[in-house]
Amino acid sequence: MDYHKPVLLEETVKGLNVKPDGIYVDVTFGGGGHSKEILKQLGPNGKLFAFDQDKDALLNIIDDDRFTLINENFKYVKRFLRFHGAKQVDGVLADFGVSSHQFDVAERGFSTRFEADLDMRMNQDDSVSAFNVINNYDEEQIKHVLLQYGELRQAPAMASAIVMARKENEIKTSEQLKLALKQFLNHQRENKVLAQIYQAIRIEVNQEIEALKAFLKQTPDILVKGGRISMISYHSLEDRLVKRFIRNGLFEGEPDRDVFGNFEVPLRKVGGLIIPTKEEIKLNNRARSAKLRIAEKL
Repeated sequence: MDYHKPVLLEETVKGLNVKPDGIYVDVTFGGGGHSKEILKQLGPNGKLFAFDQDKDALLNIIDDDRFTLINENFKYVKRFLRFHGAKQVDGVLADFGVSSHQFDVAERGFSTRFEADLDMRMNQDDSVSAFNVINNYDEEQIKHVLLQYGELRQAPAMASAIVMARKENEIKTSEQLKLALKQFLNHQRENKVLAQIYQAIRIEVNQEIEALKAFLKQTPDILVKGGRISMISYHSLEDRLVKRFIRNGLFEGEPDRDVFGNFEVPLRKVGGLIIPTKEEIKLNNRARSAKLRIAEKL
């Protein structure tokens, strides 16, 4: 399968501080770019597990005795690592978001560039697709999705327009969705607004925020003391969750403090925020919004 070079490849793997005989996990395998780089740095006794819920990723499996690919969502990382005999690991790598392959295959329905059926499922076996969200959710639910995950101020009016349009005919394709929302897609901002709409629907279809939270909660348990985690986010919703979890182990609110005002955290940040260079963005436009954060288990 055709996948682009991973974003921030060297920086993300360097953040893991790979030990030759260590055990590592790439929870977003995709085309295997990050995994191959980790394997280069592992010795004969090292081990790498990888997760990907997309069946297409299985076509990129790496022929290496040190490598195991698990066709599951990374929200189940702890369960399946234990199933494979790994209670704790030395490092975890996560590159959130949509793979270049998923964007580039028209029939998957992830990209605004193509006329395609409304799908957007990362796991093709899931029952809920973009079609279900657009045609079966009520107006309040659609408004919530567009506002919460797309951060669209016109979400109430957009939700109303979708409900009105589907009364005439089911909204089955990307072009039909664009037609239903044409009043909100002026020429200057069309691509940006469409990207926000697609992002919102995709996040809802794949329950990405819930999966991210479930994954982050498990990371302190699966990492050995001193183990590292490298995480790349592509939009503010993800990055805020990652940043807050590294800072205080929570997604909202404040941690309990002792009488001196101190509180315990499972992780500590390593270095500062890392973003792609201008040169990398020129080579891969997908990198433009990437943010890499690295943390270590205390």
